[in-house]
Amino acid sequence: MLNRRTLLAQTTGFAIMGLSLGKAAGKNLPGIEKAAMRGAINATELGVRPGALDDQSKAFTKLLRDAHDRDMPVFLPPGIYIVSNLSLPGRVRLSGVPGASRIVYGGNGHLIMAERAEHIELSGLVFDGSNRWMGDYTQGLLDLRRIAHLVVDNCQMTGSGKNGLALEHAWGRIQRSEISGAADAGIYSVEADGLEISGNSVSDCANGGILVHRWQAAEDGTIVSGNRIERIQARGGGTGQNGNGINAFRAGNVIISGNIVSDCAFSAIRANSSSNLQITGNTCSRSGETAVYSEFSFEGAVIGNNIVDGAANGISIVNFNEGGRMGVCSGNIVRNLSTSGPYPADAPGFGDGISVEADTIVSGNVIENAPLYGMQIGWGPFMRNVVATGNIVRKAGTGIAVSVVEGAGTAIISDNVIDGVQNRAIVGQCWAERVTGDLAASGNAGYAHLTVERNHVS
Repeated sequence: MLNRRTLLAQTTGFAIMGLSLGKAAGKNLPGIEKAAMRGAINATELGVRPGALDDQSKAFTKLLRDAHDRDMPVFLPPGIYIVSNLSLPGRVRLSGVPGASRIVYGGNGHLIMAERAEHIELSGLVFDGSNRWMGDYTQGLLDLRRIAHLVVDNCQMTGSGKNGLALEHAWGRIQRSEISGAADAGIYSVEADGLEISGNSVSDCANGGILVHRWQAAEDGTIVSGNRIERIQARGGGTGQNGNGINAFRAGNVIISGNIVSDCAFSAIRANSSSNLQITGNTCSRSGETAVYSEFSFEGAVIGNNIVDGAANGISIVNFNEGGRMGVCSGNIVRNLSTSGPYPADAPGFGDGISVEADTIVSGNVIENAPLYGMQIGWGPFMRNVVATGNIVRKAGTGIAVSVVEGAGTAIISDNVIDGVQNRAIVGQCWAERVTGDLAASGNAGYAHLTVERNHVS
């Protein structure tokens, strides 16, 4: 009778026999087949050699084509691989040893490009541009266009002569990667089809950190979350198109959340003509101009629970003259602003905590050390339906400035705490000129479009 002990002994014997036969069979298989048994092609077994001094582009191209034809992943052992002008086939799954498998640009064109690919997955790799010239036709060290499914995970991109990672019509995710030293932006995405950029580090780039752009204003849906972005310059010049940590341009339905952004020449986070935008829970330090900006022709911006520490201006939700309207600005801390910026400021100058213009609620914010205004509500006739309530303004030049120009719309300023301001608590302004006394004491001073009540001044 078959008992449990007998059964275990027999099955163990079968397992040992199978293992021995497998090893024996494996000795007679070519290297690529043994690698396939492990689930990936080992690049060295197809002639790609780590540490070789000559350019390995031809061998690399053959390797990737073979992997595409067999729909198999490729493993790149540690070492340096000098390549140029690689065009990826439709399906690529290339991985290496993080920090050790290094693909170095050999010059004369581009490093890696892909066009209309089905699946591109890159993980555990270093892409080094060596700060070398790149062809005019390419946009980045990795230039990936019309990618149906993209994954870039735990990679490093350094020393690009253009953008670090340039994407066009990409769907997928960029995560846990480090991009540094790009001559333009760290990550540049245009016309995304559902993209997540999360958990990355972007630093020391010449013109931008993470850019989410579109050619025409439309829904984009990119999520930019949990990234660390620092030391972004504006070598390309201008008054805001360069030098931003995170920049959304014409991209609707974008979420920018939980990022730590510091030392940017202009804005930590800047959105231009981007509707249905959420900027929440970010920490923005030492911005050269306006730390958080929603500007020009947008409809719908929620800017909440951010920390701004150090900037020329804190938060701006403006440009009603261009159609910019409809916002919520709540729960933010804005502090330690400066009257100095990256260019000579137009009147009334830098040093403004929060600026809003149309169809916007400003509530529950704390503003401290704003040398110009704690809040600026409206600009000339460009003001409509603003409610500023329940905010704390402390140690400002003027607490709150509100437009009283003919044609300005409704504003309600109530239940705010204004403490330790140098000038008046609440004033009416005609453009940049103060034209009223302290409205905190006198009420609306005859301006029917204003309601000013129950503000506490100390």
